[in-house]
Amino acid sequence: MARLTLYMNPMSRGRIARWMLEELGEPYSVKLLGFGPEMNSPAYLKLNPIGKVPTLTHGRAVVTEAAAICAYLADAFPKKRLAPKPGTAARAAYYRWLFFAAGPVEAAVTNQALGFAVPSERGGMVGYGSFARMLDGLEHAVTRAPYIAGKRFSAADVYVGAQVGWGLQFGSLPARPAFAAYWERLKDRPAYLRSTALCNAEMPQEEPAR
Repeated sequence: MARLTLYMNPMSRGRIARWMLEELGEPYSVKLLGFGPEMNSPAYLKLNPIGKVPTLTHGRAVVTEAAAICAYLADAFPKKRLAPKPGTAARAAYYRWLFFAAGPVEAAVTNQALGFAVPSERGGMVGYGSFARMLDGLEHAVTRAPYIAGKRFSAADVYVGAQVGWGLQFGSLPARPAFAAYWERLKDRPAYLRSTALCNAEMPQEEPAR
């Protein structure tokens, strides 16, 4: 069986991939990388040329980007049933909102946090239109059904759920009741709790005061 290895930092989007791996329940190993020199070493840049985490290797396969890692793992291990059947309405919703979260949501939240305001007359040039419209789209996604693809939890909920959970925790998303209700359905999943505990244990410790 091909070995699963996750390259990550506990203060990064690697937490999303770690959650997905815990949902998968297959053996995997983790290689922790520090920001800066370690992520820009020649060896790591061969895996991820932009020197970012997470990166997943599965045998000879290399996958970067947290959303892509979630989708890849769901397809690589179909018996885990973390993706709806191809050709179904549920699969369409799965793709739709997974890519919406990886594209418009990620871009809009990042731009908002950095203070980049898109002029209203230029909204057509950006994939999310405006921050307000992105929020309405995300609210629609999390209120259509209990989970993103319908009645069953999927890999899309790992990625979208992580975005919503972080957004509520750090204030990058407004505390709309719909977002809070969706996150309430996810936050106590055993796989999420395990991955969070593992990542928290790997956080760098502050040096004691002298």
